[in-house]
Amino acid sequence: MSRVCELTGKGPMTGNNVSHAKNRTRRRFLPNLNDVTLQSESLGRGIKLRISAAALRSVDHRGGLDAYLAKAKDTELSDRALKVKKEVAKAVASA
Repeated sequence: MSRVCELTGKGPMTGNNVSHAKNRTRRRFLPNLNDVTLQSESLGRGIKLRISAAALRSVDHRGGLDAYLAKAKDTELSDRALKVKKEVAKAVASA
């Protein structure tokens, strides 16, 4: 399982551990990923996603998963999230 947010595309970054003596060793900064089930109003079911805590706040701020996916860029979304976005758009268009 990759350490990449399915909604924002946020992934690991690299940097240095710096000791008091200024010795530098390489390290990785991992995103704060959580497995969550978000409810979709238009689909009427929950969708399981692995997203960062920042993305979870963004989803809440924009008014839910459907509103977030409507504004999200396709390049940032994972394949699963892109599939859900198309399902939501189809459900909204038919309603």
